[in-house]
Amino acid sequence: MLRLESLSCGYGEMTVVHGLTLNVPDGEITALLGANGAGKSSTIMCIAGHVAVIEGRIIYKKMDITHATPMERVSAGIAVVPEGRRLFPSLTVEENLVVGGYSRPRDFTRQGIDQVLALFPRLGERLGQLAGSLSGGEQQMLSIGRAMMSRPQMLLIDELSLGLMPKIIDICYEAITELKREGLTILLIEQSTQRALEVADRVCVLESGKVVWKDTAEKARDSAQLIDAILGLQEEKTP
Repeated sequence: MLRLESLSCGYGEMTVVHGLTLNVPDGEITALLGANGAGKSSTIMCIAGHVAVIEGRIIYKKMDITHATPMERVSAGIAVVPEGRRLFPSLTVEENLVVGGYSRPRDFTRQGIDQVLALFPRLGERLGQLAGSLSGGEQQMLSIGRAMMSRPQMLLIDELSLGLMPKIIDICYEAITELKREGLTILLIEQSTQRALEVADRVCVLESGKVVWKDTAEKARDSAQLIDAILGLQEEKTP
């Protein structure tokens, strides 16, 4: 579905991601892990077209989209759930969903909303409520739902569980697992290594903008202590 070829990206003269090569297979969940400042969010936003490519290429469904505009990437089937949700707080839940479907024909809007409400029934009780008045968990549901309104084939999720209650985290993970069953390809950034490894098919670990470990999630689960040590989440135990 997606291939990053020796991708370097950054802001102005500052390079944040260095020579990243990564395959994101069709219909799978790929977890992108790393400590704060590792370059995870920059990678996601570069794929979405919001961070400049310095070197390398982004290949999506065999098309070179390295220099495509963000709108062109949305139209091609890429949607992003950004860190911090970035909703329109003064718009209602329903209006946020309608905005999310701006790139698709209006005939699909009602159907898209129905699909989002099937995924997150709680939003059905909040359609007329301002997005800014929702709880953090409800805002994350809405952020995912808004991204789904564009009918994506690939979903980029930045920090799915950040700041959420455990019950809401479970709901969000059930949702992305269901989306995967429906054939969606997902690139996931997650602060919780354990939760990411529970759903991911493949894992890539970044450190200072470079890949330091990548393999299947099965091998990552067998090497959970190694992954945690790389991420700096726990000290390696000495014999």
